[in-house]
Amino acid sequence: MEFSAKQIAELIQGHVEGNEDALIHTFAKIEEGKEGAISFISNPKYAHFLYETKSSVVIVNEDFQLERPVSATLIRVKNAYESVARLLQFYESMKPKKKGIDTLAFISPTATIGEDCYVGAFTYIGEKVSIGKNCQIYPNAYIGDGVTLGDDCIVYPHAVIYHGCKIGSRVILHSGSVVGADGFGFAPGANGYDKIPQIGIVTIEDDVEIGANTCIDRSTMGSTIVHRGVKLDNLVQLAHNTEVGEHTVMSSQVGVAGSTKIGSWCMFGGQVGISGHITIGDKVWFGAQSGVPGSVKGNQQLIGTPPMEQVPYFKSQAIFRRLPDLYKRLCALEDEIKTLKQQES
Repeated sequence: MEFSAKQIAELIQGHVEGNEDALIHTFAKIEEGKEGAISFISNPKYAHFLYETKSSVVIVNEDFQLERPVSATLIRVKNAYESVARLLQFYESMKPKKKGIDTLAFISPTATIGEDCYVGAFTYIGEKVSIGKNCQIYPNAYIGDGVTLGDDCIVYPHAVIYHGCKIGSRVILHSGSVVGADGFGFAPGANGYDKIPQIGIVTIEDDVEIGANTCIDRSTMGSTIVHRGVKLDNLVQLAHNTEVGEHTVMSSQVGVAGSTKIGSWCMFGGQVGISGHITIGDKVWFGAQSGVPGSVKGNQQLIGTPPMEQVPYFKSQAIFRRLPDLYKRLCALEDEIKTLKQQES
């Protein structure tokens, strides 16, 4: 399917600079551009590729300044990255969706499946499961007894939803993700650790995306809750009884210990570790590998272990690298002072 630069510009509310009849039929990175492709520039360090790219159309920000003429047609928009995201969403929506139930899938007679759903081969859907309309359940997915899914959900191969969990609409579970496994609850005893039964569930609200091999544990009692709009990368761990606020995002290998409450619109970099039984306020940003041992108030940008504001942190790191030299100088000064005191006496 082909689109002209003019059609694309109308879709993303941009302005064409060049040949508005230029045709595109695919996407390409700016450095790998080819004829018939559309690319974009949002990061200035990639700007030099614009002058040699073979892409037919390139999306740029309105304030982008050309250093010399370009062969590509430009579409100027307020935010190039957001515009490309909108185009990719449109492109994805154009793909045909699978429908129908494979004869090799197992579906309990007590389960209900909404209209226009797809259920792949070797999928297991347990007793009294309720699945909304337009859902895509790919092969080898497991949906346990009593689970509910809303409309327009996607469950990729080998994703697992344990019994009783509640999933909202437009939720995406990527391959290997596990929702509702037991929380890590054990009581030390004379002969080892006694398992504490985890009798709660996991509740995932609308428009949440769960990355591959990410695990969200069921609560001891009540529910582990992931509120609407949350996006979790691959290999994220949410322990039992945690609560994650709306539109919070977590990068890969973030770990959140049990009974922690996280606010809305937070951003956690890779490998951030959050201690249990604490509260994180709204709009908190943690840099990668931060370790958070206690509660944090909202509207802060922090990094490090324990986390601190960015400027003091980077100043501290600069000093830390100089510690061996500073230690030698300190020892030399101590020796010098000791010598002076001996001479005075």
